Amino acid sequence: MLHSLLKGEGLVVNRKHTYRLYTEEALQVRTKKRKKLTRPRQPLEVPTAPDQRWSMDFVSDQLSNGRRFRVLNVVDDYSREMVGQLVSVSISGRQVARFLSQLIEQRGNPAKVICDNGTEFTSKAMFFWSKETGVELGFIQPGKPTQNAFVESLNGKFRNECLNQHWFRTMDEARYEIDLWREHYNHVRPHSSLNYLPPVEYAKRAA
Repeated sequence: MLHSLLKGEGLVVNRKHTYRLYTEEALQVRTKKRKKLTRPRQPLEVPTAPDQRWSMDFVSDQLSNGRRFRVLNVVDDYSREMVGQLVSVSISGRQVARFLSQLIEQRGNPAKVICDNGTEFTSKAMFFWSKETGVELGFIQPGKPTQNAFVESLNGKFRNECLNQHWFRTMDEARYEIDLWREHYNHVRPHSSLNYLPPVEYAKRAA
């Protein structure tokens, strides 16, 4: 490309001569190869008590006017309890870190939080949050959502039983209906994998 530009200006004729000058003057632009992201496999082990391990992931939806919003779901992998939901039009890594800190103030530190490799979870804010709180972030392997099966299962229930059942007009309306669903899911709805107990009741019996 450089030779063609110079030739168009009448400065060069021979391509080999152009290349020799190009290399002698060290004009090569070095392109960095993207490092392939490698993550160890996250074993799908069931915790033995509440708040040992949480999982988190995003679900997207839209208001009746077409405006998109996101919901960050955080679930306790032992009791399947919905620890918390952050609902907003956009959610940054800093907001995720702040929200997790609020949940920790209410429940205490989990030993580990499982998540995918989204930019919000791999951000500097989350890195420093992990260092400050001592909570390990466990990243699943790219393209392996089954390694985050607890929150994936929850997301499916949340979409089928809440998001798909409502046509939200405003963000306040969305937050209201989502809060109602979370309360029902945690305290009333029987869970087949918990001997048909609601998550909160199952956690109490395990305490």
